[in-house]
Amino acid sequence: MNQITPTLLYIDDDDALARLVERGLTRRGYKVLLASSGEEGLARIREGGIDVVALDQYMPGLDGLETLEQIMAIPEAPPIVFVTASQDSNIAVTALKAGAADYLVKDVKGDFIPLLHVAADGALRQAELQKAREEAEAEIHASRDRYAALAAEREMLLREVNHRVGNSLQIIASLLHLQASSAGQEEVKAALTNAMGRVAAVAQVHRRLYTSQDLKSVVLNQYLDSLLEDLRRSAEGNRMSRLTLKAEPIEIDPDRAVAVGIIVNELVMNAVKYAYPDGAGPIHVELVSQDDDVLLSIADNGVGDAVKADPRSTGMGQRIVAAMASKLDACVERDPDHAGTRIVLKFRRVPAPAPTASSAAAS
Repeated sequence: MNQITPTLLYIDDDDALARLVERGLTRRGYKVLLASSGEEGLARIREGGIDVVALDQYMPGLDGLETLEQIMAIPEAPPIVFVTASQDSNIAVTALKAGAADYLVKDVKGDFIPLLHVAADGALRQAELQKAREEAEAEIHASRDRYAALAAEREMLLREVNHRVGNSLQIIASLLHLQASSAGQEEVKAALTNAMGRVAAVAQVHRRLYTSQDLKSVVLNQYLDSLLEDLRRSAEGNRMSRLTLKAEPIEIDPDRAVAVGIIVNELVMNAVKYAYPDGAGPIHVELVSQDDDVLLSIADNGVGDAVKADPRSTGMGQRIVAAMASKLDACVERDPDHAGTRIVLKFRRVPAPAPTASSAAAS
């Protein structure tokens, strides 16, 4: 729209009335173009440069409603004020439903021209608002598309980072495995095997995130299954032939999944080293949900408290379990009714929210 002098196309086969409209609206700040038929008006609109149209109903050839329909089919058609001498309200309703911005009844003397001026101004304002709304919606859609593209790129980069970190950690775990296999001293072999398990626990989380559709969570049953398989392939793997897992598909965030994996690694390795002095025995890992909590247990049917009395124990595993349990805000208990050793951890599926500054001050 030309904001200085808007252009109005008046389509009417009444030449005398058209001249009245031209003079009246020109005095009111419009540039007025005339067309004496629907066909002529359509041709002029297709040339461009028309800001608003005033369209008569009764004309030879295409009448006003037929012309209106064809104008509305033109891309970026200007707003239309429908004009007729008829008092039939059905015509008004039909025109408005077909897309006319306004409707008014004309007279042969031109007394309707001030009303046409008001209607044309209103149609132009309405068109400006509609255009502004469409541009705003287009910008919103474009912003959403840009955000979606950035989110997709970020997800791809995160996957690549997890892939690279997981591969690097797996290489470290493999080197530790080779070193443990060739170690001559049992203490060195055990220390390297423990270190390999800890690295593998972290590596498995990154590998899970690389292959998962959700980068914000880890499915624990799949994660623990892969982690225990890594342990079975370790230097102590011959003593884990009876290592079993029973786990529900519980999802938690990656950081807490790492803590769960390290705890399982430490407690399984403790059972391997201390529960069965004479060889291999059953070790059971179980993960179940209980309302909003998660119960994790590692159990054996071995000699019970032998770890406390064994001079080989440095207590490192217990300290690591305590640190990871603290990260999970977990309650750690030993089952006194179990014949061997059964350690049970209970933690929330979703961590409690951190206290705000105001709540901390109030307490």
